[in-house]
Amino acid sequence: MVKKEFTWAQSSEKIEKIINYIMKNWKKSVAKKIFENTLKEIKSSWHMNPVIVVETAIENASPSVMIKSKRVGWSIYQVPVEVKTNKRLFFSIKWILDAANSKKWKPMYKKLSEEILAAYSNQWSAVKKKEETHKMAEANKAFAYMAKYIS
Repeated sequence: MVKKEFTWAQSSEKIEKIINYIMKNWKKSVAKKIFENTLKEIKSSWHMNPVIVVETAIENASPSVMIKSKRVGWSIYQVPVEVKTNKRLFFSIKWILDAANSKKWKPMYKKLSEEILAAYSNQWSAVKKKEETHKMAEANKAFAYMAKYIS
């Protein structure tokens, strides 16, 4: 009788995208191993379903509004624009991975699991980046009427 640990490969396309973002130099097997070890690390920290933890962390770190620059005449305006779902996923995964890569002296799976658990509990840099983006959009909402001119 063979015991299977994780069935995350069939679970969601978000997981596959995370693995693709982790991947460097076209080595997907290394990225899968890093992600498997990350899930094991999350499971060892008393979370029953690590895939749900990862998906919740991505949702907590995903922005709903971003700032885009629009040039009108001689001035440049910072226009708040709503973010599409694919871009939300991209930015949240990117911010989590950037925060994990900025840490030193640990294996990648430990850094990534720490950052995912922090984003799961609405803490640390990925969530702070989202909050900063939302604050900038709130400060510049006077220029929201220009959003229709941005492609």
